Amino acid sequence: MSIERDVTKRAENRCELCKSEEPLALYEVPNSPTEGVEATLLVCQRCSSQFDSEERDINHWRCLNDSMWSTVPAVQVMAWRMLHRIKAAGWPQDLLDMIYMDEELLRWAAAAGDAQDTSNTIVHRDVNGAILEAGDSVVLIKDLKVKGSSMVAKQGTAVRRISLDQDNEKYIEGKVDGQQIVLVTDYVKKM
Repeated sequence: MSIERDVTKRAENRCELCKSEEPLALYEVPNSPTEGVEATLLVCQRCSSQFDSEERDINHWRCLNDSMWSTVPAVQVMAWRMLHRIKAAGWPQDLLDMIYMDEELLRWAAAAGDAQDTSNTIVHRDVNGAILEAGDSVVLIKDLKVKGSSMVAKQGTAVRRISLDQDNEKYIEGKVDGQQIVLVTDYVKKM
């Protein structure tokens, strides 16, 4: 119980990110090079429920404007990670530009992968929005006339072990009746 007592005292019985006094719990920051008090935060339910969720209350995280200046390394790391997770909102990038962390702390913060740029990653999706990966099997949802051929790929035809076009998210390749063809993802459904 020493860790809980020490962290609660340090946090003055308030969330270390948003300063809320609602029900609080300990949170061990992932990928920490240390353990114990140095790697643990006291956070409220509202903050902790949004750490790994895709649905975040962006305005709630404006609290990071203050908490990012904390002298507690675990608080700085979580503030940095959350700013990266919501930076599409625009204003978090301004805070990220201001934040200063030494190299060791920055390595800890980046260890969760939040700073990796995935904006240029091409994601192939079928007609229902399911993510397609190389090697998947798909079914044609309508008859497709194959350009440069008299062949018609019939609705319901299974295409196994597809490959993905690395330059265009709408194109995949696969064999239909022994012939390698390019398919548009709008006309396929993942099996």
